[in-house]
Amino acid sequence: MADNTVPVELLVCTTCRAGQSTDIEGPRPGTLLENALQAQDWPENVTVKAVECLSNCDSGCSIVVRGGTDRWTYVYGNFTGPEDTALIHDGITKYAATHDGLVPWRERSVHFRKNCIARIPPLEIPNV
Repeated sequence: MADNTVPVELLVCTTCRAGQSTDIEGPRPGTLLENALQAQDWPENVTVKAVECLSNCDSGCSIVVRGGTDRWTYVYGNFTGPEDTALIHDGITKYAATHDGLVPWRERSVHFRKNCIARIPPLEIPNV
């Protein structure tokens, strides 16, 4: 059973250009994605935070999801901008509903299955 009081953070790279040139005018796709995600109705324990450069520039817009000391942390890439808001909302809501950050493989969208850049173990690794 998930502990819905454990904070979950969704970090969104606002400098991501999603493959656009460095001389683009106006807000970058990462900033537009972060703005769209801020406007979503999230579970009470989920917070969306803007971050600068996740050093994943070749993989479109990137996000990180992390929560507490007992959950896995994930870095996902290849998002294109605000049009991916519903996809990300679904994936992060599923993550927030777990106790360990491990969403069953078949419950993840294809995008989340195929665009995981890194999976980082919890700070406190249980004895197995």
